[in-house]
Amino acid sequence: MCGIGPFVTIPLMVAAFGGPQAVTGFVAGALLALCDGLVWAELSAAMPGSGGSYVYLRQAFQYRTGRLMPFLFVWTAMLFIPIGMSTGIVGFVQYLGYLAPDMGQTTGDLIGLGVIALVIALLWRGIEHIARITAVMWVVMIVSVGCVILASFTHFDADLAFTYPAGAFEVTSNHFWVGFAGGLTIGIYDYLGYNTAAYMGAEIKNPGRTLPRAIVFSILGIMTIYLLLQIGTLGVIDWHRMTDPDDVASTSVASAVLEETWGKGAADTVTVLILVTAFASVFAGLLGGSRVPYDAARDRVFFRPYAKLHPEHRFPVLGLATMGVVTSGGFLIGRHTDLATLIQLLTAVMVLVQALAQILALTVLRRRRPHLRRPYRMWLYPLPSFIALAGWLVIYGYADENSPGRHPIEWSLAWVGLGCVAFVVWARFEKVWPFGPKEISEEFLTEAEAEAEAAGGSAGAAGDGPAPDEPEPEPMPKP
Repeated sequence: MCGIGPFVTIPLMVAAFGGPQAVTGFVAGALLALCDGLVWAELSAAMPGSGGSYVYLRQAFQYRTGRLMPFLFVWTAMLFIPIGMSTGIVGFVQYLGYLAPDMGQTTGDLIGLGVIALVIALLWRGIEHIARITAVMWVVMIVSVGCVILASFTHFDADLAFTYPAGAFEVTSNHFWVGFAGGLTIGIYDYLGYNTAAYMGAEIKNPGRTLPRAIVFSILGIMTIYLLLQIGTLGVIDWHRMTDPDDVASTSVASAVLEETWGKGAADTVTVLILVTAFASVFAGLLGGSRVPYDAARDRVFFRPYAKLHPEHRFPVLGLATMGVVTSGGFLIGRHTDLATLIQLLTAVMVLVQALAQILALTVLRRRRPHLRRPYRMWLYPLPSFIALAGWLVIYGYADENSPGRHPIEWSLAWVGLGCVAFVVWARFEKVWPFGPKEISEEFLTEAEAEAEAAGGSAGAAGDGPAPDEPEPEPMPKP
């Protein structure tokens, strides 16, 4: 979750709000992330399969539209997951520019593409090796954010952090709400990643307990880190500097904080740690995201070649390769437009077929399968669902206004429309609905089946397992 995001979006957040009141954006983003995270927590605990939203949409919407919704989710995930990772590479090159201020556009492009290739190479191995690499990167992330926070609060100026421009909180002003919508978009982008563990549910021990904890605790922990970063940074760097494109604080604000407080040597050192942190977030995101098309293809809900695993290391080859290519394309788009445009495109694409559809899926499954085993149930249901729904609609409704001339809404609708066409072609080839019968498969255990299994029984979920005369699907490894 905590990659390059806050280090590159603090200036964007300040620009959206027009002052230090930008802290509001991180608080609002945390509230939306927590409410949406509770949706993820219930669904992932009840249905811990590889693929995350793909599994939940498949189970919820199969009764009316067959395999359309899970297909569309995978189709859009093949775009929004790697686009999210490409923003991390854009930020990586941005901070590298602090260490190499004479680096040109072409050189930066080539370095970014090289970093993406390195991530894919490191992921081209078994998950037990990846776990050790991730643990090391996590330590580096903690050290890097800790240094920035510590440096900022040892030289903290409350007047800089808490002196607001006139009308900063004038909620009757349209300017405030436009800024709030832009800030909420940036805020939720910074928290994205709380759901990555759910993509790997089939590879996680005790998922009914582990996944809700991973989601909720990570959001609360990252919220604390982000608020300390934002407030601390504003207490060292005048917010006007963050909105000046010619000032280093607008592109490498954390490095500027370290240079202002502990000197250039410390700034260079922590910048290197931030680069490792950015690399780690992309690494973890592509690790989880590459499992999404694999599980769908294995269940015959996406193109079959994506179901193949590496013969030795047992990871999904084509899913990882495809996301590497799309990440490279998103990185080049971000480098030759701007990071805010990439964030707008990312959020607009994911809102329709993941965020909104998944909130609806939770309600549908509560009604369709009331006896489904749910190790975790959403607190205060359905209030968090309504808050999450409202937040995502605000982000989507203001996408075009916050990105003039880029038209992210139109692009997102076009991509979903193209996905519908792809589904029709695929469904015709596979002879499934609407060109064949709906196949209802109520997977995962009910409460009664779970109790029987715990007592030593052999009860299984209805529809569980392969269809008659089909080979057993290739399982993912469980470390």
